[in-house]
Amino acid sequence: MTIKIAACKAEQLNSLRELSIQTYRDTFADSNGEGLMQQYFDDALSPEKLLLELETVGSYFYFIYLHNELAGFLKVNEGDAQSDNVLENSLEVERFYIRKNYLRNGLGKQLMTFACGLAKQSARSSIWLGVWEGNLSALAFYKAQGFSQIGEHPFDMGGEIQTDLLLKKNV
Repeated sequence: MTIKIAACKAEQLNSLRELSIQTYRDTFADSNGEGLMQQYFDDALSPEKLLLELETVGSYFYFIYLHNELAGFLKVNEGDAQSDNVLENSLEVERFYIRKNYLRNGLGKQLMTFACGLAKQSARSSIWLGVWEGNLSALAFYKAQGFSQIGEHPFDMGGEIQTDLLLKKNV
């Protein structure tokens, strides 16, 4: 199995946006109406917003490929780029998605190992993330990866406020 993880560049914006929308829809469409989903895509995943995120100092996107096919992505933030001031000396995993047809291939574990490696390289003591309280499969995955809950915060899903559980893992 050939797996490759590579930094996402600004010239890959369209691929990032398409992948973001597809994986987000696959993950949350059963729990949210189409109007709410479209509002989120328009607000949070517009080309302008994603380009701004790609150019933000301290924010980094990475693609994961299986057999040279784009299978998922990761977004991490450090320092002032983090979405919330949760932990000192930590790295935030803001987005973590694998395409539905690539699940159960170990890609999530590979991507999480990569994120932990990034935290170690930058001398961070932990990584943290927020995950929707209703995303039971993701919660089970993160627990299996050694994360534990440290709190919660609100998440704006296209104008509807939902609750994300905050999870932490020491690295």
